[in-house]
Amino acid sequence: MNRKRYVIFIALIVFMLIVSGCNRSKDSGVNKGNDREIVVGLVSEPDSVDIHRTSSTGEANIPLYDTLLKQDNDGNIVPNLITDYEVIGDGKEVIFNLKEDAVFHSGKPVNAEAVKLSFERLVSSSPFSTNAGDIDSIEVLSDYSFKITWKDQFAPFFINATTPFLAPLDVSVLNAKGEGFEKNPSGSGPLKLVKVNRGDSLVYEPYKNFDWRGQPGFDSVKFRFIPDEETRILEFKKGNVHVLLDVPYQYIEDLEKDSEVTIKRVQSDTLSYLGWNNKQPIFQDVKVRQAIALAIDRESIIQNTLNGEAQAVFGPLPKTVFGYSEKIETMAREKYTRDIEAAKKLLSEAGWNETNKDGVVMKDGKEFSVDLWVDDDPANQRAAQVIQNQLMEIGMKITISVKEAATIIEQTPKGAHEMLLWSYGWPDADVLNFLLFGKDKSKRLHYENEKIYSILDKAAIEMKQDARSKLYEEAQEMLVEESPFIPLYVKENVTAIRNFESFEIHPINNTIDWPSVKVSK
Repeated sequence: MNRKRYVIFIALIVFMLIVSGCNRSKDSGVNKGNDREIVVGLVSEPDSVDIHRTSSTGEANIPLYDTLLKQDNDGNIVPNLITDYEVIGDGKEVIFNLKEDAVFHSGKPVNAEAVKLSFERLVSSSPFSTNAGDIDSIEVLSDYSFKITWKDQFAPFFINATTPFLAPLDVSVLNAKGEGFEKNPSGSGPLKLVKVNRGDSLVYEPYKNFDWRGQPGFDSVKFRFIPDEETRILEFKKGNVHVLLDVPYQYIEDLEKDSEVTIKRVQSDTLSYLGWNNKQPIFQDVKVRQAIALAIDRESIIQNTLNGEAQAVFGPLPKTVFGYSEKIETMAREKYTRDIEAAKKLLSEAGWNETNKDGVVMKDGKEFSVDLWVDDDPANQRAAQVIQNQLMEIGMKITISVKEAATIIEQTPKGAHEMLLWSYGWPDADVLNFLLFGKDKSKRLHYENEKIYSILDKAAIEMKQDARSKLYEEAQEMLVEESPFIPLYVKENVTAIRNFESFEIHPINNTIDWPSVKVSK
């Protein structure tokens, strides 16, 4: 081959490589050849994929599980893994009949014996075991029928059974000590976990035996954990992330201008709140707690940290939760609309009537100084800074400590914190009992009040919904007066997606509806 032809030949090869590289770049989105991988970008990594070992759920561990009951798009409770159920007598006994075609990811059937064993593990070891109620026994009646008997009626069970915490898992994959789920997970949800990269990602594939309403519209899902919001946005814009959960609010307007991006908005059921360890001496006086409530300006937090994408809440429950009362919300709003002078007066009456050279109030020579825990979500950190400034206006010195969410989840039940910015989401007012204020159940707030214990216990066994609502209203009225925490707002969940033919988010529980998801061809 002469030199001229050799140069032409080399140039042609280089050209082909460049074209090939360009084509690979164009195919680097959701649909990469035959591998239709979806990459989901989110802030926090779950502390565990074992639903009996975690104290919080998120998009990265929920799809492992399918639930006995579910909420439809209107919020009605309907059968899911079960076909029907029968309430016997006064409600202490319920017979459940399972579908006969549901299968765990291990290949084993979701039968009555499997559900019984799963519930027994839940009751014995889960931090959310109270969600099942005080179970006396679980009896297998046939291959696909079982009966639960409670020591007392437990009205919240049916709504709780729509959540992953009560979803069955395959205990046959566990070792003799009941552990090992992280290495060999097996639920019956739409996604099967295939790889765990701690600190980086979780990788799933669609489970072939799930009811997909046809064929799955993708081949795999990678949940990438990217705490830094600028990095998340950059990865989404570069096409390395295809579903961006919890879009940072300051970037929404910019993304809406991109014709290839679709923004999905769903009102969250999660209430953000400012709380504290009520056993700490500094929070014992109700006037101090009320002063903090009067110093908070929710709208300022919403506008300055969330770009207005949230709804202020003053009462203990948001509108989406059973037990919400408009009367209580109005009462709380009237009582705690920001009033700096009233807050200062209450602090003075509580003995914090001295001020040092830095403007911090003092009592008996000791300044009002507390540490506020916040997780690694930048939006929450900004909110903490606004709260810090607002409380300084009444002389309270707040230092901010950023903690990993897993650390907060682990340490707050032990009372290791002073103050925290946190949230909860649950569809039933029983959350006031099992998580926030129940006797020996308060995981974050550690508030003790025998009257509230009694009311919440009565509400949990009251089978008539109207009577339950009245009990919860009574408990909330006391909580507004006592102010053991400060409800702040309910965010709007904003998700950005690109290159999907279809993609839906459930309007009630705010989770991705995986059977609806189909990538563009």
